[in-house]
Amino acid sequence: MDEGIRVTREGAKRRAAPRTKAGEANEERILDAALDAFAASGFHGARIDAIAATAGLSKPNLLYYFKTKEALYLAVLRRTLDMWLEPLRELDEARDPRTALAAYVVRKLDYSRDMPAASKLFALEILRGAPLLGRVLDGPLKALVDEKVAILERWIAAGRLAPVDPHTLIFAIWATTQHYADFSSQVAAVTGRTLADETFFAETREGLVRLLLDGAVPRAR
Repeated sequence: MDEGIRVTREGAKRRAAPRTKAGEANEERILDAALDAFAASGFHGARIDAIAATAGLSKPNLLYYFKTKEALYLAVLRRTLDMWLEPLRELDEARDPRTALAAYVVRKLDYSRDMPAASKLFALEILRGAPLLGRVLDGPLKALVDEKVAILERWIAAGRLAPVDPHTLIFAIWATTQHYADFSSQVAAVTGRTLADETFFAETREGLVRLLLDGAVPRAR
């Protein structure tokens, strides 16, 4: 059976289960434990029994909520992607372009500091060719990016943004902000610091905003 079809069906089965506050809390504990396991060991290296133990549940209890390892992995990825895209959803055409884009850069860097495991897991999935998340990338992600690219294009047409390629600008923001999560060990080895250092975080934030936006947003004369 096609991998994506099987995961979709398992996800439908899970959603059909009755939801209570206790059940929702259990799901969140499972997803948190699974995120750390998948980010550390990858899909194949992570073990369901270990995830259940970390979540404080038995393996049968975990499988009540997520019928297969694939279904759990996809649920973690979907939650990660939803959080990851929230700052992009908030990019508002009515705002000043520099203010809006600077806020987006800062929110993305916040996520790299606060949720590095989520960023690493997403990167691992992409490096694998997105076998389970591909349909989501082709659908909701692309639709949202298309919507925001159109905003950037209108800012460019109005002279409010330099004539840069909108996709390149978005990719540059993703690449630079997520670097501090996905390559945190490299950052620490080279600089001796991490985003947990408030001073380093502030310096990085200001540096990225200048680097990414000074060439993209015309300054008032």
